[in-house]
Amino acid sequence: MPLVRLNKYLSEMGIASRRESDVLISKGKVKVNGKVVTEMGIKVDTEKDKVEVNDSVAKDREKLIYIALNKPKGYVCSVKPTRMDPNTVLDLIDIDERIYPVGRLDKETTGLLLLTNDGTFVNAIIHPSSESEKEYEVTFYQQIPLGAIFKLEEGVKLEGVRTLPTRVKKIAPAKIRIILREGKNRQVRRICQKVGYPVKSLKRVRIKGLSLGNLKLGEWRYLTKKEVENLKA
Repeated sequence: MPLVRLNKYLSEMGIASRRESDVLISKGKVKVNGKVVTEMGIKVDTEKDKVEVNDSVAKDREKLIYIALNKPKGYVCSVKPTRMDPNTVLDLIDIDERIYPVGRLDKETTGLLLLTNDGTFVNAIIHPSSESEKEYEVTFYQQIPLGAIFKLEEGVKLEGVRTLPTRVKKIAPAKIRIILREGKNRQVRRICQKVGYPVKSLKRVRIKGLSLGNLKLGEWRYLTKKEVENLKA
């Protein structure tokens, strides 16, 4: 992954604007890999470096928002629409506060998506070191045999790097539940394609200890305080 300026990373995580992030850095309120940084223009590797912001910064925010959405097809996980993708997940949520998606689901994938304005919450879930479990329901065009399932469980090579082992449960002849501990781009679709079984439909049903539950497509709700604490743990 290319390196990203620290102030840009903090902005993308919803912690502060780039200018506000520069102030936080200059005041020694930001740590990278456990060390306070005050240098302007420093860059971080978003897949390897651990970025932390002083707890007092989060407490000073006007209001921290945590939302669970059942994402329908046709919406992109972005804060800005484009000519090619005019519909974003923010169109589904009618609140005044500025929020960001926590990670991504591709345009054709449905299911559980979290949104927030708390950058430390985002980092606790999507940073590779957290190995947060994410569970998906996968439907194929044809019956999937045990041999292909075993390959998925062992891990599959993508671009020369083997993915982490998964847990798979077959729930119908052409349907499985798969649990990942990493979040490579379009990973479920790519590993299933790799073992010879393209995905017909894909739905995320769980992130860590939080399940999709009874949320209907396009519906959203605020997370409880306990749910937020469990997701941050």
